[in-house]
Amino acid sequence: MPGEQGPGEQGPSEQGPGEQGPGQHEAPGDRFEDLVDELVGCPGVTPPRGGSGFGRSALRWEKKIFAMFVRGRLVVKLPATRVDALVAGGDGVRFDANKGTPMKEWLSLDPESRLAWLPLAREALDFAQSGRSELG
Repeated sequence: MPGEQGPGEQGPSEQGPGEQGPGQHEAPGDRFEDLVDELVGCPGVTPPRGGSGFGRSALRWEKKIFAMFVRGRLVVKLPATRVDALVAGGDGVRFDANKGTPMKEWLSLDPESRLAWLPLAREALDFAQSGRSELG
């Protein structure tokens, strides 16, 4: 009927790049590309450099990695207490870089998590800019 809208009809258009939830039409790789497009306009942020090796898919702030796309998942660097809370809430696991030792300041976001990617990546950028990381 005219003037009536069902819940969520504005859906994805109300969300910014990288903010689609599970079940939305965008593939994880495309979501990360949208995230990169959104954040490279921020001062000091550089896009992934490609190539091979660790960090090839990483967003950096002044050469510090704060977000990357690894094995189909968004991986972000956050304070250890924040990572603890997100892991406890079922939103992801600690990232281990295939070395067998989970990294306490790195979260590998579960693909089924309902957390929006852009705000999480901005939180990681804020953390990088704060200089509070234990490992730099």
